[in-house]
Amino acid sequence: MLDLSNNRLSGEIPAGIGELSSLAYLDLRGNRLTGEIPASLADIQSLTHLLLRDNQLSGEIPAELGGLADLTWLDLSINFLSGEIPEELGRLANLQALYLSYNHLTGKLPPELGELANLKHLMIRRNQLSGEIPAELGQMASLERLNLWANQLSGEIPAELGNLTNLTRLDLDNNELSGEIPAELGNLTKLRELWLNGNQLSGEIPAELGNMIHLRRLFLYGNQLTGCLPAAWEAANLKGSDLELLGLEFCEE
Repeated sequence: MLDLSNNRLSGEIPAGIGELSSLAYLDLRGNRLTGEIPASLADIQSLTHLLLRDNQLSGEIPAELGGLADLTWLDLSINFLSGEIPEELGRLANLQALYLSYNHLTGKLPPELGELANLKHLMIRRNQLSGEIPAELGQMASLERLNLWANQLSGEIPAELGNLTNLTRLDLDNNELSGEIPAELGNLTKLRELWLNGNQLSGEIPAELGNMIHLRRLFLYGNQLTGCLPAAWEAANLKGSDLELLGLEFCEE
């Protein structure tokens, strides 16, 4: 283990760290590190945790990191990283958490991320991603949190997201998503928070969303939704919800 987190370290990450062949845990969070992420980190095949959050790192995410077969936790959030997300990250078969939020990442979400069968947290909020949400993300059966808030994603919400039955929070707000809300999202019966506000969604709210029996926070404002609200929501304890802002009545039983 090498934990140098929350200090005042500056300069670049030395490429020589890649020679620590037995290192499993590298934590450099909360420093003032600059420069690019060294591709040589991929030489540490024993690495399970790579935590570089909250620095001033720039450049692209090295595709070589996709070769870290034992990696379970990758946190590169709150930096100045740019370029596209490497599709090679989809090879991290043991990965449980991928945090890339608050960077300057562009391009499309790689459909290869759908191959991360053990992933529980996928957090890529506040970047500049564009294009559609890949339907392949619906293959991540272990996923509990999916946060793509504040990007430039467009197209429809894939119905395949309804396959993520372990999901407890879904954040797709403040994008450019259009079309109707898929009725298949009603399969997400463990969902506690649903954030779809600030998009261009239209059509009626599917009655199937009333199957979300654990839903406690709901945000749908800033869309073009019509129709009526699922009757099951009338008695639900939706704290902080914005149902009153939609101007819709509850559907009759």
